[in-house]
Amino acid sequence: MVTFLPSRPGPLADVPAFDRAIGGAESNVACTLARAGHRARWVSRVGADGFGDHLVRTIAGYGVDTSAVERDPGRPTGIYFRTDGERPTAAPHPGVPDPAASGGSPSVPGAAAPAELSEVLYYRAGSAASAMSPATVPPQAVHAGRVLHLTGITAALSADCLALLRALTADRDPTADRGPTAAPAPAGAEAPGGGDAAHRPLVSFDVNYRVGLWHTAAESGAEVLLELARRSDLVFVGEDEAAAAWGVTGGPGAVRELLREPAVLVVKQGARGATAFVGDAPGVFAPALEVDVVSPVGAGDAFAAGFLAGTLRGLPVRDRVRHGHLMAAAALTDAGDLAAPPDRAAADRLVALDEERWGRLRLGPGWTASGPQSAAAGRPDSPGAQEPEVRSA
Repeated sequence: MVTFLPSRPGPLADVPAFDRAIGGAESNVACTLARAGHRARWVSRVGADGFGDHLVRTIAGYGVDTSAVERDPGRPTGIYFRTDGERPTAAPHPGVPDPAASGGSPSVPGAAAPAELSEVLYYRAGSAASAMSPATVPPQAVHAGRVLHLTGITAALSADCLALLRALTADRDPTADRGPTAAPAPAGAEAPGGGDAAHRPLVSFDVNYRVGLWHTAAESGAEVLLELARRSDLVFVGEDEAAAAWGVTGGPGAVRELLREPAVLVVKQGARGATAFVGDAPGVFAPALEVDVVSPVGAGDAFAAGFLAGTLRGLPVRDRVRHGHLMAAAALTDAGDLAAPPDRAAADRLVALDEERWGRLRLGPGWTASGPQSAAAGRPDSPGAQEPEVRSA
């Protein structure tokens, strides 16, 4: 969708003007992966209108292949307006207006609980994207890559969109060696194009529970999201989402007990960090970094992109989680949905730090260009003064 960002803080009712940007969980992940040096394709539908032109042109400008995006002459491009802040994961109490028409959002790795929730107003009913279905999305467009990334937001848009996600997650073979423990494919194998419907990539699914989007759906959002997660190979979910949607409390282990089917499960734990489970092995926890948050929007998508980038490279599980934290930190310290990721080589050096040095890192606005700071950085005798510099890609 096209996103309209407020020109100043305050409720939507009081904001006099908005700046135009782009938004969308899947396109955010594609853009971040492309900026990090991977080849990515975005598959969607937009209207044959100026907003559709803007979306396709902007996303292509990040290096994403948009050749599979279809233009719908009969439906508009979706738009939404938002203020800064995090979205709630629970439905509002009876009699209390819901400040976020979009509903819930996932845990944001690295971000402390915000003081205020955002207002989000979607104008997407009948949009071009809501018309996606198994009949309108060519199988070769989504089956040619090494990873197919989906989110629960698309499933909530319409019955046709839900049918599409069910088709894309159907016939998962748990014995297939597609998971992140498999050897990396040859260079260039992640690239879309040239595949066929018989090829099934690793299916990545971000739950992205947005309670408001399911208010008018014919099916229960919680049940649908659990079904889709169990049919996927790699799943991202926040502790708060699992509690709100499925009533699961008790930490990442309890979420894993509910979701045994995915080969890989990543449970995001907000400012504490994230735990990744691979097969029957114990969870691997990596603490989040200390971050001076500018805006929490887009951090969950950036985390998924970082973890997927590590997956494509065949990195150890802990390193994948740390790369997710670094990508999330780039988003958290930037006002927009899409922030410049850190240079890959510099990020690899940060990921390789021991636990004590990793824990001293503190990241603020512009850190991808100027490098991270330790809590004691600036003193010549500080160990943090020797942290590797991070430059923008």
